[in-house]
Amino acid sequence: MKLVVTGGAGFIGSNFVRHVLREHPDDRVVNFDKLTYAGNPANLADVEGDPRYVFVQGDICDATLVRDVLRGVDAIVNFAAESHVDRSLVEPDAFLRTDVFGVFTLLEAVRELRIPRLLHISTDEVYGSVTEGSSTEEDPLRPSNPYSASKASGDLMALSYWRTHRVPVVITRSSNNFGPYQYPEKVVPLFITNALDEQPLPLYGDGRNVRDWLYVLDNCAAIDLVLRTGRDGEVYNVGGGHEVENVVLTREILKLTGKPETLIRRVVDRPGHDRRYSVESTKIGRLGWAPRHRFDAALEATVRWYREHEAWWRPLKSGEFRSWYERQYADR
Repeated sequence: MKLVVTGGAGFIGSNFVRHVLREHPDDRVVNFDKLTYAGNPANLADVEGDPRYVFVQGDICDATLVRDVLRGVDAIVNFAAESHVDRSLVEPDAFLRTDVFGVFTLLEAVRELRIPRLLHISTDEVYGSVTEGSSTEEDPLRPSNPYSASKASGDLMALSYWRTHRVPVVITRSSNNFGPYQYPEKVVPLFITNALDEQPLPLYGDGRNVRDWLYVLDNCAAIDLVLRTGRDGEVYNVGGGHEVENVVLTREILKLTGKPETLIRRVVDRPGHDRRYSVESTKIGRLGWAPRHRFDAALEATVRWYREHEAWWRPLKSGEFRSWYERQYADR
């Protein structure tokens, strides 16, 4: 199979590229990435010399370049997205461009070039806050912020192309991912790296918000399975099955880094902060998938990875990141 992975220099995308090259020796992968602040070529430095791997820098909103890159491929896996809720509250236009118009551009190219499969990567956040139970693929979408609204819009656009044009799309909606190579604006790498530097960990509100955590390697296995065996026009939830309050996660990170809980800094809550996410994963379970990594062991491995890869994350926490971090938390 010849794959184009959009956003392949990002967190989940780079882990997926590595997964494909490891698990499918006969596959070829084109990594098509704009290289925004969260796209990092260093994420795939270990595969740069692999003859099955090619990198192309570009924007999924560039229709001409998209068509050039996609000609003759067997499938596209679309990770390309603006993905940080906090940034969407102050820069929503970037999210609309990539997460909606970019998806539209890919869909038009798939339709025109008759590409056999487009797997669109989404999120459990499109369902909105879930007070009880778990969201199924048939539940209505109730996004609460510009990020989740832009992702829900991309999902609906993709499904509309299946229903009206029979464009062969399939969607995965995963719970919160964590693991190696995650840009340090997200809570797990931010709290790990802040703790290692004995800097405050900015915890929103009362810390009782609940997230379902999924190790990125388990998500990569799920995406790969849906890519090869999922049905066109279908959505597949991918949940980690381990719901944790943010304050509990924070204390566990401090424990694993050997740092005191006095580093916890309570900050004013995010506007419209969803209380809980939870997805029902029975459907993808019927394809044969289940998480293989225990949360506690995966979190310990993640802490160890950031401890051992300081040369990867420390440069990322200067420049653009430092400016954003100060704007985000200085007055909270």
